[in-house]
Amino acid sequence: MPQPTTTPPSLGARTTDPDASTVERLLQAAAHAFADTGFHATTTRDIASGAGLSPAGVYVHFGSKEELLFALSRSGHESALRLMRSAIAEGSTPSEQLVTVMARFTEWHVEQYQVARVVQYEHHHLTPEHHAEVLKLRKEMDSLVRDVLDRGVADGTFSVDDSADTALALLSIVVDVARWYSPTIRRSPAEIGATNAALALRLVGAGH
Repeated sequence: MPQPTTTPPSLGARTTDPDASTVERLLQAAAHAFADTGFHATTTRDIASGAGLSPAGVYVHFGSKEELLFALSRSGHESALRLMRSAIAEGSTPSEQLVTVMARFTEWHVEQYQVARVVQYEHHHLTPEHHAEVLKLRKEMDSLVRDVLDRGVADGTFSVDDSADTALALLSIVVDVARWYSPTIRRSPAEIGATNAALALRLVGAGH
C-alpha cells in the first residue's frame, strides 16, 4: 500500500511513548478494518489482532468500538479541515482557491483512502453526541467551499445559481474518491486531484 503523505496527527505521529504507540496501532488497525468490512462487521477482536494485541488490550485505551470510530472520525475530519483551510489560503483569487482546495482535498482522499472511507461513510454509526461533534466539522468544510463560491460569484468569475447546492456537488465529487479508489488504480493522487479541480471549474462556469 502506498505510504500517505498527509496523515491525521493521531495516525502518523512518531512517538517513544509506549502507550501512545499502542493507541496509534489501534487507530491504524481500526481504520483498516472499518474501511474493509464496515463498522458493524468489525469486532474488537479484529482490531486487536490488527494491532498485535489481545482483545482486552483495546479496552485499556478505548471504552468501546464506537470510541475508536469517533477518534478516527474526529482526527480525520480535523486533518482534512486544516488541509482545506491551508489550500484556500494559498490562492489569491476564487478560481485559484477552488482549484487548490479541490486538488488537495482529492489528494487527501487518495493518500488516506482507508481513513477517508471511514471518515466519509461510517460516521453515522456514532452516538448522537459524537455525531453532532463530527457534523460541526463537516459543516465547517462546507462553509469554506461556499465562501469561495460566493466570492467567485461576487467578482463575476463564477456562474452559480445556488452556492449551497454547488458546494454540495463539489464536495460529493471529492468524497466519492474514498469509495472507488484502490492502490491498484494507476493514477497518481496529483492526477486525480487535477481532474477533479478541472471538473470544479467547469461546474461553476469559470471562464464562460
